[in-house]
Amino acid sequence: MISKASEEYLKTMYVLKKQNGNIRVTDIANKMNCSKASVNKAIYNLKDEGMLNYESYGTIELTLEGENLAKKILEAYDIVYLFLKDVLNLDEKEASEEAERIKSTINDNTINKLAKYVHKVLDLNNLDCNYDVNRERCRVCAKRKIAK
Repeated sequence: MISKASEEYLKTMYVLKKQNGNIRVTDIANKMNCSKASVNKAIYNLKDEGMLNYESYGTIELTLEGENLAKKILEAYDIVYLFLKDVLNLDEKEASEEAERIKSTINDNTINKLAKYVHKVLDLNNLDCNYDVNRERCRVCAKRKIAK
């Protein structure tokens, strides 16, 4: 199990990979507003945990395990964000800030139950999602709801 700080680095790396096609120390530092030294420390910690492959001054590549965990972290954020924004009617900025704080403190079981509640309240349960934070299903359901 990796630390919450490491989860944030992992999530940022995944997002950068999706946005830019590659992951660079400088980009991570800029996006997270931290030093390159902090990024390098996180990289080596994540490498030791089997989340990524990296050789000094080489490319940073997420392993399958690292990519799956990054997706799980993003999905947990999405569920909390949807609950705060669409169920509790917080504005987007406040919902986003609160979701960041909340999702890092709750466990998978709570996220799964919250997801099922959100799906029911937002009438997403008819999509037969059977949401589980360890699967990549809720983003699909959320996008379908928005597209309706």
